[in-house]
Amino acid sequence: MMKISVAMAFNEHTPVGFIKDAVQMVEAKGVHGIWVPEHVLFYPEYASTYPYADDGRIPGNPEGLLDPFTALTFIAAHTERVRLGTGICLVPQRQPVYTAKMVADLDYLSGGRVDFGVGIGWLKEEFDSLGMDFSTRASRTEEYIMVMRALWSEGISEFSGKTVELAPCHFNPKPVQKPHPPIIFGGESDPALRRVARMGDGWYGYDLTPEALVERLPGLDAALAASGRSRQDIQLIVGPNRHPVNPETIAAYAAAGTDQLVVPVFAGSIEKLASRLDLLMSSAA
Repeated sequence: MMKISVAMAFNEHTPVGFIKDAVQMVEAKGVHGIWVPEHVLFYPEYASTYPYADDGRIPGNPEGLLDPFTALTFIAAHTERVRLGTGICLVPQRQPVYTAKMVADLDYLSGGRVDFGVGIGWLKEEFDSLGMDFSTRASRTEEYIMVMRALWSEGISEFSGKTVELAPCHFNPKPVQKPHPPIIFGGESDPALRRVARMGDGWYGYDLTPEALVERLPGLDAALAASGRSRQDIQLIVGPNRHPVNPETIAAYAAAGTDQLVVPVFAGSIEKLASRLDLLMSSAA
């Protein structure tokens, strides 16, 4: 049966008490997981094109977000069962040893509830401000994931690559989930699907209608087959984003083989959140 999760973004205008009450309500309503986004910087003007809006601009012109690992650690402390997803972590912007540490510690503190959603990023200005090369972000993402897997493995860790040299070292605690938390790759391009096939435990297809999802599945299946795998080896996760979510579309996502649907949920009050969650869960029933 397809699982229903929610995407929630918390910023400088979100009261801390509201976050606590909201995530506890999400868990109480039977939602599978909470996915939170990442951007450390936003810009009033930027040349980069946001891929999920017709005008190339991030909707709402945001000015800040809580760091996903900080937010998810807070959420973990106030919940018991709900899964904790990064949707998505901008891997090539981050120092990989510290990212591995954040993932492992969150998995440890939450009792093994992390879904590590990852992507290569799109906002060049953010990379530039962080002193990270935008042009090599795809290859660096793959190497950083390999570094993290080495660190999450039992015993002494070490790694030698093009951008990272890791001398034999201790890295603890290890993640609770073995061999590590699921690595869910975002991105809808052919190269993104090949990354899923080579390295992923799942694919997070974003801003897809059921019809657009069906159109991408042959490419995913071909990429998986080229890596000696099949769709049974991965989780298929879809974020509708700006597209309608109702009983008909939910049924269509499920019919296409979606394992988990991540629905954006925004509300200015707990009462409105409760109403929207009730509608969502009843539509999926």
